[in-house]
Amino acid sequence: MPIGLSHGGSNVYSSPSPSDEVWVGTKDGMVLIQRKGTAKWRVAHQALRGLHISSIILEPESGLLLTGAFFGSVHASEDGGKSWGRRDNGLTVRDVYSLAWVRLNGRVRLYAGTEPACLFCSEDFGRHWTELPSLHSVPSAPKWSFPVAPHVAHTKFITFDPCDSNSVYACIEQGALLKSSDSGKSWIELNAVGFYRDKNRPAEHFYDVHKALIDPRDPKKIYVTGGAGLYVTFDGGGRWERWMSADWAEDVYPDGIVLDPHNPDLMFVAAAEHNPSRWHSSRYAGGRIYRSKNAGRTWESLGNGLPETMQHEFGALCLESSGNSCSLFAATTGGEVYWSEDRGESWSLIVSGLTPISKKGHERLLAAS
Repeated sequence: MPIGLSHGGSNVYSSPSPSDEVWVGTKDGMVLIQRKGTAKWRVAHQALRGLHISSIILEPESGLLLTGAFFGSVHASEDGGKSWGRRDNGLTVRDVYSLAWVRLNGRVRLYAGTEPACLFCSEDFGRHWTELPSLHSVPSAPKWSFPVAPHVAHTKFITFDPCDSNSVYACIEQGALLKSSDSGKSWIELNAVGFYRDKNRPAEHFYDVHKALIDPRDPKKIYVTGGAGLYVTFDGGGRWERWMSADWAEDVYPDGIVLDPHNPDLMFVAAAEHNPSRWHSSRYAGGRIYRSKNAGRTWESLGNGLPETMQHEFGALCLESSGNSCSLFAATTGGEVYWSEDRGESWSLIVSGLTPISKKGHERLLAAS
């Protein structure tokens, strides 16, 4: 079974053995990279050309490969990516930012997050979608916005409590971290004491939520990356602490965050040196990957195959845990894919020359030369 590398799709995988196929979501469709034995990685197939892919999910039991696209809706393949069909009946918003799946009561339930910030679900593998309007019932919903025109917020990422499939988390950029304990029927906000506590930062940064990650040993321990840094709660969102590495700038811009499900103390974050508001003038993001071996308390910047300075941002990060092995894949707005098969100790550039792997708009700030 292949794995997916995308901005708003699945980013932690558990596999019996390391995968030899990775689907990469790019600005120009889906790209399958592949290796056989000890051979180098190569581009084996391309699909959905012309679509800017936002998210990829793969449901292992059915073999379904599902992808979302910015302004491009949802597409699915049942034959490993050879053929594709549009699956958006009932999806009234076609600007798709995120996809996720969970097994609930023996069935697969899919979620799709969009811009404007909405959430849809499907229980027939995407053939029919139903909006969950209760997402907008929380008090902050009328204030959701985004700094860049047209100032419309989006549902950037979706994840689940690893101990309770009914508990869904939705990251609204910018606006809120939301939790539902009943599969999306009702929602609460987790923007509480300590969350984005720096009152010197502009108000729009207070709830700039990128990704959420739940500790599989303790679902009350939640990590959140966002425009104001990295935050953690130990009580399920009642109180938050800002955890920053000593070498991170005050406006560090972390996005991708993953952990090894077999060793949750081992974590990785992909971050830009500064906020994207600086990228337009500097044309420089300073993308870095950081590792923590103590559940986020301290972080180290990784090298040994990664560039010391990088113009681009890491627009996608995923981790695959397989037995005693832990591999990582990281893709950039410059169209490069880096790979580590030894828990981040060393890295290799395995593919280059792709179109950007990025959130919509970031690739324009950091246009590849």
